[in-house]
Amino acid sequence: MSEQKNDFTEWYLQTVQQAELMSYSPVRGSIIFRPDGFELWEHIQEEFNKYLRSQDIRNAYFPMLIPQNFFMKEADHVEGFAPEIPWVTEVGNEKLEEPLGLRPTSETMIGSAFSDWINSYRDLPYEINQWANVFRWEKKTLPFLRTSEFLWQEGHTAHIDEEDARQRTLSVLDEYARLCEEFLAIPVHKGEKTPSERFAGASETYSIEAMMKDGKAVQAGTSHYMGTNFAKAFDITYLNKENKHVLAHTTSWGASTRLIGSLIMTHGDENGLVFPPTVAPTQVVLLPVGPWKKNPAIMEKLDEIFAELKAKGIRVRLDDSNNSPGFKFNQWELKGACLRIECGPRDLENGHVMVKVRDLPEKETLSFDSLFDYIDEQLAAMTPRLLASAKARNAENEHFDIETLDDLKAHIEKCKENNTPTGFALIGWDGTEETEAKIKEETGFTTRNIPFEAPMEKTVDIVSGKPAKHTVWIARAY
Repeated sequence: MSEQKNDFTEWYLQTVQQAELMSYSPVRGSIIFRPDGFELWEHIQEEFNKYLRSQDIRNAYFPMLIPQNFFMKEADHVEGFAPEIPWVTEVGNEKLEEPLGLRPTSETMIGSAFSDWINSYRDLPYEINQWANVFRWEKKTLPFLRTSEFLWQEGHTAHIDEEDARQRTLSVLDEYARLCEEFLAIPVHKGEKTPSERFAGASETYSIEAMMKDGKAVQAGTSHYMGTNFAKAFDITYLNKENKHVLAHTTSWGASTRLIGSLIMTHGDENGLVFPPTVAPTQVVLLPVGPWKKNPAIMEKLDEIFAELKAKGIRVRLDDSNNSPGFKFNQWELKGACLRIECGPRDLENGHVMVKVRDLPEKETLSFDSLFDYIDEQLAAMTPRLLASAKARNAENEHFDIETLDDLKAHIEKCKENNTPTGFALIGWDGTEETEAKIKEETGFTTRNIPFEAPMEKTVDIVSGKPAKHTVWIARAY
């Protein structure tokens, strides 16, 4: 397997395939989710559904095919997505009267439904979520992070006024940050996207930005305040308490399977995947070692341990394949099992097992009596430990001393010479798209977001030297 430090992308591509998270499909830019890969998504779904239920937001499902005229109703929206939409134009030998687009997102379809469903202030807020597949015909693809078809959740809400809508927009952003940090152990920066990076048709877009081990950014989730833009386009109006028809204020928000890619790129190491127990498909793997086939008592003991762990709700697997112990150790490290428990003839005789925690360097010897408490302790400790490790690594790759474009170029050159990540830079920005474009053209860095809580305030624009209007995170991004 390629080394992370020398070719991070190649390491990533080899790891996701060898660990059996995905396979390539015959369709360009699309992947097959293998069971371990899809199970990661299922655990993310389960966790986010807890938030939805706590907020009385219900799941729904809408058609994948969207009439062309729907896209035309919101000019910025269609302009933003037009290059990426695949179209269905005929069925059999019969041309369709109107082309149907494969959904890149569902604001238009759901906006049309909201127009029918919402009539009175008593109907608001109207809040739903959809777990679905969407299509964006990407020119450059990377499994989980950027594919032509991907999985996501998209929430859509309509509200009585701007204050209520903005509250939902930011509440969801906070939940995305909690999901990433507490559940996936991925540190993020919350903030507002610059106008050029806004979702097509939104009044404001907010994001959480995560740093991968190679220093590049991933936009891990976005939440959009739509104002009344889509309400105007789709006639989402309601009768208010003064008996007047007024426009609803809408929001939309989404996180996708790029969270899986972020998870791998944040925690993975030279040996393969490292997963927090919260989301790991295999939390504990049991391995018979030595001449275990000659001693049935070994398997009897492991079967007993397996049954007890299973009863406790722990995701446990028992590998009784004929592969050598070394092969099995490497295989389960590659696949990201959180704890590996080994038991051979001598272990059984001495009343103990050997335990290896995936992110700790040494094995531990545990008596059968203390094993289950140890497993519980390690499964509870591992996610916070991974988060702390990722935060420490990010801190080493966040740069606050870059004041000019020449500083940024010198930083990039130094990182290239030393083979180190370029990371995130906190800079001053004058608020113009011209500055953003120049930074991107000359360095490949793009604005990530205007952080809610910047570590410091930048007062000078990085390009012009004029007073800065905003302090912004910039980075190269996936």
